Amino acid sequence: MIKIISFFLAIIQFCFMWCMSLTGRHEILIDRTETYQTFEEFGTSSCWWAQTIEDENMADEIAEKLYSEETGLGLKIFRYNIGGGEADNPDTRIWDTSRRTESFYVLNEETGEYEYDFTRDKNARRMLDKAIKYGAEKVILFCNSPHFSMTKSGHASGGLEQYSSNLPEENYQAFVDYVLTIADWFVEQGYPVYAISPINEPQWSWGGEWVGQEGCHYEIDEAIRVLELFATEMQKRNSPYKLSGPESGEMTWGHYQYVEKFFASEILNNYCDSFAGHSYWMDTKSEEKEQVGNKFREDYPDKKYEMSEWCELPLTIDSKTIDSGLHMAQVIIDDLTKMNAVSWQSWTAVNGDGLLDRVDGKLVTYNRYYAFRHFTSFIKPGMERARIFDNFEEDSKIKTVAFIDKNTTVIVFVNPQETSEEIRLDGLLGNEEIYLTDETHNCEKIYEGDFKTKTQLPAKSIVTVKVEM
Repeated sequence: MIKIISFFLAIIQFCFMWCMSLTGRHEILIDRTETYQTFEEFGTSSCWWAQTIEDENMADEIAEKLYSEETGLGLKIFRYNIGGGEADNPDTRIWDTSRRTESFYVLNEETGEYEYDFTRDKNARRMLDKAIKYGAEKVILFCNSPHFSMTKSGHASGGLEQYSSNLPEENYQAFVDYVLTIADWFVEQGYPVYAISPINEPQWSWGGEWVGQEGCHYEIDEAIRVLELFATEMQKRNSPYKLSGPESGEMTWGHYQYVEKFFASEILNNYCDSFAGHSYWMDTKSEEKEQVGNKFREDYPDKKYEMSEWCELPLTIDSKTIDSGLHMAQVIIDDLTKMNAVSWQSWTAVNGDGLLDRVDGKLVTYNRYYAFRHFTSFIKPGMERARIFDNFEEDSKIKTVAFIDKNTTVIVFVNPQETSEEIRLDGLLGNEEIYLTDETHNCEKIYEGDFKTKTQLPAKSIVTVKVEM
């Protein structure tokens, strides 16, 4: 019976596509019978801003705008940075003071030994508390570098030479114990620690003359060995959180070996259900992203891909303009459709390249914030990505993604063109809501009522359609 149904659905879909090709109009059909990944959460990172928020009211306003379901983005993941301690390093090389982190691991001047002091990093911890108050449900504890006292160079900003691993092998276990001690403390305090991520973008050079932030280079085999030690120790301890990694700096063919080596490890393959990677430098490589995503699904059908970090690099688009939001929205759709991402997490939430910023003591909302809201307010944990049939030309610039649950269909459109487009939607019935971001709207509801088959996509716009059956 299933084969018969599938056969008739295939005929219907073929007929639909053939008919659409004759109309000359932009038409799409949402196929709720075929789905892909189940979505988990959206989130953002605490770097490099959370530790700089001194004002209580400002901290509360930021947390509400990021994590409140009612008045904000409704994010669920808070990425908390376990800093490498450069704010405590008397010989720090990092020139930007906002990127020097305060560590829980501090030197006792009397004994000459390092001890843990969990009263430190109070601003970032307060931001974490407020995020949870407003709706954050998962905490990911991540490192950009081991603590500076464990490194070869004596700095958490990388080696003294580029592409030089900065963590000596004799300190691997010390690094494992350090991260797990901190993670266990957070768990004991009742924080919903979901994962630890001890390595960040291991393939980049980190160090030498460039010391703009904390970071640590690892050769690929070194990164795998460190992560294997984490997995082994976490199994011994029966740690209540997962191991995430290796936070690959980009998902291109040149770096696919990080995926292969990660899952070639018997320990990591058995212990980890996902691979975490970043979408930097992929803005003009949409086709390659799709190829890598298809390869990942083919090679590791039982593994998930988590997009754990992205912001515009280099920052060339005016953050206040619709172009900024359009750019971000296109990246999100590519990651959801081409990489099959089960989660999507932005990098700096509050900064010039983030979602919000502080200007003259006031909170400024960038266009990227509203672009993100087109996804975070409507695509909820547990929804599945649905198949879309369309008659768009191969060079069409319109991007589309659809997610469904039992009664709801959510479709996000991005039209970056200078002209408006009319879309005909088929296969849906029920109550419809339409939300718009363009040069004059900020994720505003522009329609609510019975489902309409025709949807207008204004020039340079993001449109979210939500249909409740």
